[in-house]
Amino acid sequence: MERFDWDDLRFFLAVARSGRLTSAARRLGADHATVSRRISSLETSLKAKLFERRPQGYALTPHGERLLAKAESMETDALSIQSEIGGADMALSGVVRVGAPDGFGTSFLAPRLATFMAASPALELQLVAMPRLLSLSKREADVAITLAPPKEGKIVARKLVDYRLGLFASPSYLADAPALTEPDDLHGHAVIGYIDDLIFTPELDYLDEVSRGLRARTQSSNLNAQMAMVAAGGGVCVLPHFMAQRHAGLVQVLADKVSIQRSFWLVVHADLKDVARVRTTVDFIVRETRAARALFQGEGQPALAQAAE
Repeated sequence: MERFDWDDLRFFLAVARSGRLTSAARRLGADHATVSRRISSLETSLKAKLFERRPQGYALTPHGERLLAKAESMETDALSIQSEIGGADMALSGVVRVGAPDGFGTSFLAPRLATFMAASPALELQLVAMPRLLSLSKREADVAITLAPPKEGKIVARKLVDYRLGLFASPSYLADAPALTEPDDLHGHAVIGYIDDLIFTPELDYLDEVSRGLRARTQSSNLNAQMAMVAAGGGVCVLPHFMAQRHAGLVQVLADKVSIQRSFWLVVHADLKDVARVRTTVDFIVRETRAARALFQGEGQPALAQAAE
């Protein structure tokens, strides 16, 4: 067997994770032809076909699947070497990607990043705030905020905080809307919520908890978009208290009859938990979140308006 270039594994991992040469090239800062050449070189040196070339992209062969596990292990070791042996002055340098649901990432975490980044000038932080689950094993994120602990994988998870959700609407909507005294009355209202088949985690499928069979007439996969619709008078929506408090004009309805509780969890790949830049980022998120427990429970914040009984 010919000796292979270890650096080719970087190109292999990028293609395996994205499924496309163009996406891998962008991630690596290389051109399409270079990525293709490095993959071909790796296959030649290993005397094994690693990818099936298909119209929709590159799919791993059984040999490729076996190599993926080995290559990811080598990548983890390389990151550990860089962190642990790179010297104290370099400990907090490099990139950390944090994945979070759009509501938590945009409303809570983003406004708090300026202080953290000022204290870590050599650190580059990427916040992926979107309604989807990110894969730590595929390195889509180094740290992720989820609504439930993963059931499998080489990860470390800890509960960050419990948070409460309630029903909210704008005064302008309620002025012309039918009476709303019981949860079942919502079936006659303009309800705003998630797109059923795009709900990315079962913890967000909570309309049945409010009233059995309740469905949203206006739907969005993005919680910030839902909140904007509510603020504009579009209807009634389940919102987290830590987000609703940003709009002082919102009215909480059925406060004594509808109260939902969920939890945020922080997860990190077990191989990265002791890498300095990741550990520092995790400590920051844990510290900020736990200091804001009252906010997540809807306490200790400017009072939200309550709908008249």
